[in-house]
Amino acid sequence: MTDTITLLGLESSCDDTAAAVVRHMPGQAPQILSSVVAGQTALHADFGGVVPEIAARAHAEKLDICVEEALLQANLQLRDLDGIAVTAGPGLIGGVVAGVMCAKGLAAGSGLPLIGVNHLAGHALTPRLTDQTVFPYLMLLVSGGHCQFLIAKGPEDFQRLGGTIDDAPGEAFDKTAKLLALPQPGGPSVEVEARNGDPERFRFPRPLLDRPGCDMSFSGLKTALLRERDRLVSEHGGLRRTDRADLCAGFQAAVTDVLAEKSRRALTEYLTLAPSSPTLAVAGGVAANMTIRGALETVCDQANVAFLAPPLALCTDNAAMIAWAGIERFRTGARDDMTLQARPRWPLDQHAPAMLGSGKKGAKA
Repeated sequence: MTDTITLLGLESSCDDTAAAVVRHMPGQAPQILSSVVAGQTALHADFGGVVPEIAARAHAEKLDICVEEALLQANLQLRDLDGIAVTAGPGLIGGVVAGVMCAKGLAAGSGLPLIGVNHLAGHALTPRLTDQTVFPYLMLLVSGGHCQFLIAKGPEDFQRLGGTIDDAPGEAFDKTAKLLALPQPGGPSVEVEARNGDPERFRFPRPLLDRPGCDMSFSGLKTALLRERDRLVSEHGGLRRTDRADLCAGFQAAVTDVLAEKSRRALTEYLTLAPSSPTLAVAGGVAANMTIRGALETVCDQANVAFLAPPLALCTDNAAMIAWAGIERFRTGARDDMTLQARPRWPLDQHAPAMLGSGKKGAKA
């Protein structure tokens, strides 16, 4: 297909309600005509994490508002679109259902084609939206619910090299923030606190570095921090500000070391494909952490591989990536109908064995 395609994308897999319009003309860079994100941080603040029922209700209330705003910003109406793309999984099932039902209603009312999108594919294809990266490239998807290395070979062709067997890094950051009485979301809070800390004071474990392969584990790291916190509280009758900063710095350093070393191993395997433009791309909320970005960039420099990280607004959940992934599927002729189902789990690599274990959010991967 060589025609210009304009799609509306909807995203509601976790705690961000989003709508966006993306246009692509063959031979040119994609255009994000609008991108609207309604966060839910305030709704979940008192609970120390995302409450699925609250998230689902908020999505149902905000989706149509986000769609209206996205169309308004793009100066378009439904009849100007070529189709509607929606996250059909994986994710918190109530939120995914809300998005899928909204998209079905829009498609039925407008007569536009419906395209179901894997949320992970949205992240994994973001480098092609932002930088027109050519296949194959290595993708590190690292967020609150997911962590895996993928070789992206095509719009729907992904090879998983490894992933977390328990908590995702973003979940570990959130739990660490909760243990240290820092505000949610935990990633930014821990990163800010770590800037004033000593990463060498507490030598936390680097799980699975003593084993071959690209699999990761972060649950034990969180437990080690909990024990150190309890020891400090017992010794000093509370947690001093310097203690908290040093704990955050030590935790962040451990996560960074694990991701850096596993990236080296993944790159070694990826480079056996002799790609024409070797690239390591990173996406997901944890990709916004500048310390982790810096370490990954160093790894790429040492391997003579290009490093690519999308703008911060496209690291976290958004609908522009869903619209773009929809365009990629649309060009292959893929279409869905009213039987499209919401899926709590939906692995990108259909041939890889299931990861062992799962964290509270990790199961959706």
